[in-house]
Amino acid sequence: MTAASSPPSWRWCRFDELDAFDLQAIYMARQLVFCLEQNCVYLDADGFDAHSFHLAAWSNDRTVPLAYARIVHPGRKYAEPSIGRVITTSRARGTGLGRELVRRAVAHCNAAFPGQGIRISAQTRLERFYGDFGFAPVGAPYLEDGIPHTEMLRPA
Repeated sequence: MTAASSPPSWRWCRFDELDAFDLQAIYMARQLVFCLEQNCVYLDADGFDAHSFHLAAWSNDRTVPLAYARIVHPGRKYAEPSIGRVITTSRARGTGLGRELVRRAVAHCNAAFPGQGIRISAQTRLERFYGDFGFAPVGAPYLEDGIPHTEMLRPA
């Protein structure tokens, strides 16, 4: 993605609104970032996708999500809704798309689940990034899939 390219196409939808192409592209992007780039082996398709909203910034040719996050419904993973599986693909890094993704994810989460806080399991190295969006650490850092993480909460 270059500065001259047109903006991505954003899509917010439920799991059952994703077609097979969208789902395959999302899973491929998540596996590329989490499994290959971060050299981490874990079960990405963890059963929460069906109970989530999905937010993606699609490339103009609609072949790959440039940025993606899922919002798991409250009571499924945590008491609060949670934002997770946050990625910016290599093609879009350094463009500000990651910040726009989290800004939109928080806004959509607040609209879908008004009056509720938002919980995340953030890579510890990204605490400051998420802090810019109102998230604060709750509890001590822990290892998740061999990577230091910190649970963070954005109050209602």
